This record gives sequence, structure tokens and C-alpha cells, in this order.
Amino acid sequence: MAGCCHHESDFTGIDPAYKRILIAVILINAIMFLVEMLAGVKSNSQALQADALDFLGDSLTYGISLWAIGKSLTLRSNIAMLKGVSLLLMAIYVLASTFYKLWFTVTPDAGIMSSIAILAFAANVLSVLLLMKYKDGDANVRSVWLCSRNDAIGNLVVLLAASGVWVTDSALPDLIVAAFLATLFLSSSKQIIQQARHEKKHALEKDH
Repeated sequence: MAGCCHHESDFTGIDPAYKRILIAVILINAIMFLVEMLAGVKSNSQALQADALDFLGDSLTYGISLWAIGKSLTLRSNIAMLKGVSLLLMAIYVLASTFYKLWFTVTPDAGIMSSIAILAFAANVLSVLLLMKYKDGDANVRSVWLCSRNDAIGNLVVLLAASGVWVTDSALPDLIVAAFLATLFLSSSKQIIQQARHEKKHALEKDH
């Protein structure tokens, strides 16, 4: 979800084939949330847990995006605002728990981190390939593809953290990456809220 962008196009998602693909991507993200969160807790990896929350956020966001297809601009802007606020809360949680871990550090299991990061990367690449045909849709459609693409990049960062943990035998690389992911959540939250305000203003102007 981090670093999602917006792009104008005529395709708004009203296509049974696209909806089926979106449902498949939602299921992939939901499953990976469970897998990565359990692995993050078991391995004491803050980065894995942060990335797991990203999978959860994506599955919920994509579900809302699926429901919002064909709805009014005002409703879609209100939904976008809710997405932005949820990302903000997610970022605050990750930052708070990361700072807590600084005082109570436990070196994560680099082996589990690496294997799960590779699995998460594969899941996001699969999502990107499924959505590739629809990457140039409207903001609602395009943001789904961009989020999956950016999340695949984020998984590589988690893999880099696992390598750092293995080399240094320290939790610091894991905590740095978790904090980095939290800042991406904050950036995405800001962008989404600003876009939602702009779209809502535009909808109100059209109504009047």
C-alpha cells in the first residue's frame, strides 16, 4: 500500500473479469497477512509484522475498492478518507512498537525472515501480474496495481533487513526497516487524505 499513486483513465473497474482478479488479489493479501504475522511473532521480527499489517491494509483497502466500483464520487472520496486514517493509525502502531523494541531488543531469526520475505515477494509479484492488464485504469483501479508493485519492492527491503540481521547478529536492521515501512505508511496516508479532500471538494462543486 505504501507509495500508492493516482492516474486518470477511462476504465473504472466495471468489468466482471477485473472484479474476479481483484477478489483473487484480496485473498492472496489476506492469506499472506496471517502467514507473515505469525512468522513475525515467532521470529521476533518487527519488519515482518509491519509488512504483515501492510498485507492486512491492502486486503481491506482492495475490498473497499471492489465495493466502491461504480459508486458516486462523494462516497468514494469518503471511503478514501477512511483508508488514509486507517493507514495513519497503522503507522502510529508500528512506530510505537518499534520504539518499544529498541528498549527490549530480541535478535530476530534471520532464516525465518528471509524465507517469509521471499514468499511475500512472490505473492506480490503474482498480484502485479494478475493486475498488469488493468494498470492504466482510473485512480481507484490504478492504485491497486501500484500498491502491489510497491509492496513487492518493500518485500525486497525486508529481505535486505534479514541479511543485515544475519551479518550483524543484531535486531537493529530489522527495527530500521520497520521504522522505514512506518514512514511509508505515513506518506501514503497523507497522499490519500489530500486526494480524498480534493475529490470531495470537486464533488461538492459539481453538486452546486
